[in-house]
Amino acid sequence: MTDYAQQLAGLLEEEEKLQFSKFTNEMALQIGCRIIEKVKAENQHVTINISRNGQQLFHYSFPETSTDNDIWVKRKSNVVYRFGHSSHYIYTYLRSIQKNIQERFFVDPSEYAASGGAFPIAIKDVGIVGAIAVSGLAQEEDHRLVTSVIKEFIS
Repeated sequence: MTDYAQQLAGLLEEEEKLQFSKFTNEMALQIGCRIIEKVKAENQHVTINISRNGQQLFHYSFPETSTDNDIWVKRKSNVVYRFGHSSHYIYTYLRSIQKNIQERFFVDPSEYAASGGAFPIAIKDVGIVGAIAVSGLAQEEDHRLVTSVIKEFIS
């Protein structure tokens, strides 16, 4: 049996810990390039999108990805912007109440994807200003990829 309360608490704690003191365009470039390095080292393929206040700061698609991945990163990022949490947190929350995003929040699932892989760009004492999103791996792996690179930049 899944302990959703524990998972949700862990994801909230992760969001609290992984906050930036500032977030610049240069940081978006460095984070995007670091994600590319990690993905190449594992011989995987993803689409990466980093946006701040709706402006796309970084986007890269590996050769084995498709337009579908572009749509997924946008839909996952929309979840971050709308709900103020990682798309993996919203996915886990919806599983815990056994509803999908349309049933619970009355939003169009063609615009919002509650699937792991988008993480908020949160600035301490300011709030969420953007999203870092990845699509192409299993959703838990997408989430871990993004959070692992954010951890490198935070520490």
